[in-house]
Amino acid sequence: MKRALLYTIATLALSGMLAAPGFAQNPNTQGAGPGKDDPNHPRVNQVNNREQNQQNRIANGMKSGAVTPKEGTKLEKQQQHINNQEKKDMAKDNGHLTKANQAQLNKEQNKASQNIYDKKHNDKTN
Repeated sequence: MKRALLYTIATLALSGMLAAPGFAQNPNTQGAGPGKDDPNHPRVNQVNNREQNQQNRIANGMKSGAVTPKEGTKLEKQQQHINNQEKKDMAKDNGHLTKANQAQLNKEQNKASQNIYDKKHNDKTN
């Protein structure tokens, strides 16, 4: 019981729902800054939506059998590399993605997209 209560309090505190008076969060000052990410930024959203789409394509390919487990592992590693690059880019720019970062990540996702297509459409019956 105590563990559940502590977990609930910690969850509320982290979500900002349990804020001490005088420490209320100002929505105008939230966002990126040193040590913070800005997940609501359009460039971040675009990149993250693209990553999620690629993950769904890989999962669907594996589920249908169009992508073998070995191919899926390779595609997942490629996605992880892109995700790690995004984190590094954001860390360098105080939680933001620059236009150049976004362009580079999209270029890498274009390659990954072609790889996913190729793996889903190669003939595995040979």
